Amino acid sequence: MLKNVAVLLLGEVHPFELGVLCEVFGLDRSEEGLPVQDFAVVSAEGPVLSTHAGFSISTPYGLDRLEEADLIAVPASGQAADREYPEEALDALRRAVDRGARVLSVCSGAFVLGAAGLLDGRRCTTHWRHSDTLARRFPRAVVEPDVLYVDEGSVITSAGTAAGIDACLHLVRQAYGPAAANTIARRMVVPPHRDGGQAQYIQRPLPRGRCDTVGDTLVWMERHLNEEMTVEQLAAQAHMSPRTFARRFQQETGTTPYRWLLRQRVLLAQHLLETSDETMDTIAGLAGFGNAAALRHQFVRSLGTTPNAYRRTFRGPSELTEVA
Repeated sequence: MLKNVAVLLLGEVHPFELGVLCEVFGLDRSEEGLPVQDFAVVSAEGPVLSTHAGFSISTPYGLDRLEEADLIAVPASGQAADREYPEEALDALRRAVDRGARVLSVCSGAFVLGAAGLLDGRRCTTHWRHSDTLARRFPRAVVEPDVLYVDEGSVITSAGTAAGIDACLHLVRQAYGPAAANTIARRMVVPPHRDGGQAQYIQRPLPRGRCDTVGDTLVWMERHLNEEMTVEQLAAQAHMSPRTFARRFQQETGTTPYRWLLRQRVLLAQHLLETSDETMDTIAGLAGFGNAAALRHQFVRSLGTTPNAYRRTFRGPSELTEVA
């Protein structure tokens, strides 16, 4: 059960991520039949801390308050990937896990858990912009950049900003059941559970680099995404043998013709879902998937969400109002 929750702050606190933790765990909702946590905000670097928004936060609680917490949450802070953290705070996190408490990071707070050695050998995540850096800095961590959160029992990590809400509601759901999580979600006016992962939010233009021999073929492929293509056809377009073409393509793009083409088709489908009112079958045809079922299958494999869910997420307010 989550009876005692402490939030560990370091300098240049990100207020939104802190606010998420305060909203989920720090409010008294006993009038709605929900349990009340003993909640405290703890500073690792003195009673007054700066935020990256330009104002300060003060708290009377120091690191000793962490010793009684069932859950210690670490929100994002400035320069998280590059800074060193107080060894006393890292020791407190390690002791918490050793005694059976849980630790939760929001966004770049994962770097604090990594510095404490708590990500070694564990699956974890962080904001997609930081995932490569997290993997480089903590090579023994198993970084999963496309998910909203990862629950590894004693260590829970969540992705950027709003994904912290998902992870917090997940913990409430585990501790008190879905009704409690749903009640908090309604108060926050957020879904109690989101489908998919970070992949749908990541902008990934394909690298074009130096494509000395297949560059013209790439342009041709982009212009004919709705057509069937084989390696043999593409090789003929490039005036090479299929074997030579496949090797050159891999060397110059870092991927295979099939994967490159699939990613371009998914990108086109994303664009059409965001900007047009075309039906799923029409979008599937324009993007080269043939039919709506094939589009859905590849979309879920690539982005972890369905085309319909993606359209609902990324259409502007006016379009959503018209659809409603």
